[in-house]
Amino acid sequence: MNTSAATRLVAGRELKVKLRDKTFVFSTLFFLLFAVGATVLPAMFGGGPSSVAVADESLAPKLREAGLKVRVVADPERLVRDGDVDAAVVAGPQVLAMTDAPGDVVRALSTEPEVRLLDPDAVEPVVGFLVAFVFAMVFFFTSLTFGLQIAQSVTEEKQTRMVEILVAAVPVRALLAGKVLAGGILALAQVALIALVTIVGAQLTDGGSDLLPVLAPALVWFVPFFVFGFVMLAALWAAVGALVNRQEDIGGASTPVQLVVMLPFFAVIFLRDNALVMTIMSYVPFSSPTAMPVRLFDGDAAGWEPFVSLAVLAISAAVTLAAGARLYEGSLLRTNGRTSWASAWRDREMQRL
Repeated sequence: MNTSAATRLVAGRELKVKLRDKTFVFSTLFFLLFAVGATVLPAMFGGGPSSVAVADESLAPKLREAGLKVRVVADPERLVRDGDVDAAVVAGPQVLAMTDAPGDVVRALSTEPEVRLLDPDAVEPVVGFLVAFVFAMVFFFTSLTFGLQIAQSVTEEKQTRMVEILVAAVPVRALLAGKVLAGGILALAQVALIALVTIVGAQLTDGGSDLLPVLAPALVWFVPFFVFGFVMLAALWAAVGALVNRQEDIGGASTPVQLVVMLPFFAVIFLRDNALVMTIMSYVPFSSPTAMPVRLFDGDAAGWEPFVSLAVLAISAAVTLAAGARLYEGSLLRTNGRTSWASAWRDREMQRL
């Protein structure tokens, strides 16, 4: 069996196993519920436009233009006291309400001065923070969750001695490639589902339709950055799984990989306003999958920058994949306790000699 066919066989097996895995199903449902809660639920359960009663019909057009529900009646105050409307406008004009001042009614009746925006394309700080947080969270949790599952799968095969049977049937590199391919497909499918639910939910919110055109370029670029970034980390997670013989030892062996996943996550969130740091991180392979899309959303990146950053990430992914494969091959069949990174690297070199 050639390597390509073996890779497809291993990937197909991994996909079948993971699709039946309750952890994968529950994590997908959790992320989808999170996306629904962040977008759809506020639109479904949020209050509609305020209702207001007026006696003077000449005020009705101005209030309706502001999106308010208007009722023209002889006694507006009675409707407010009965709870039939949120507010009433009487002679003066004067606005009546029961407990809270209706800001939308007051704004509709006020004369607003002309506003000239000096930076109309600037992103609101809260929106910018939320977008950066979502990009960082999706890449962080997805790469951590699926990477850990890859490591656990490799360790389980070593612990049950199944790996010896697998290696006799398919090349070692095909095992690694199949696991990375299956994990990448599942991770990308999960991210696509989350993005789809978020986009649909954003259409139901008041400002979502205005935000999507600004967010779309960053979302489009996030996909290739995510793919290369995930492949880079998945190869390291597979190597971590091969270094140990027990599931309990994965946590200690994976500390370096966890750090290169966690540090960019917090750096992008807390240092987002530092232009120099964000520019540097958009070219560092472990942080560029998040930092560059965030800079594109903020409008801080030139048109050529994502191409250069993605090229650097792709080259880094190829190098890391080769290094991960070497560590994976050098430690996969060793069952005499935990193998160090250096020993796995040297053992693979000795096998070649």
